[in-house]
Amino acid sequence: MIQILLNGLALFLVASVLPSVYLQGIGTAVLAALILGIVNALVRPLLVFLTLPLTFLTFGLFLLVINALTFSLTAWILPGFQIDGFAGAFWGALLMSLFSWVLHALTSNLWK
Repeated sequence: MIQILLNGLALFLVASVLPSVYLQGIGTAVLAALILGIVNALVRPLLVFLTLPLTFLTFGLFLLVINALTFSLTAWILPGFQIDGFAGAFWGALLMSLFSWVLHALTSNLWK
């Protein structure tokens, strides 16, 4: 539950930084984080498997495209979460990973 809240905060920060990512509010951000977690658990492994040769050819950089696709799929599923174009999804997914990593690193000692 705390991870979802931190990811929701990370997504809210992404929407604050990038004009191409729009959220209706913090509640939408938390719900989008939950949906993104489900999409990453169910859809992302299939995408990674299907694009494995391309991922090898690009030395793993194609995984960034897959992250952008799952980010876009989450926006497509959830009203109130919009992304303008592939570039917005690409940079949004990249910043989401960065912000989420920082927030989890800062709070990891609180729950040990």
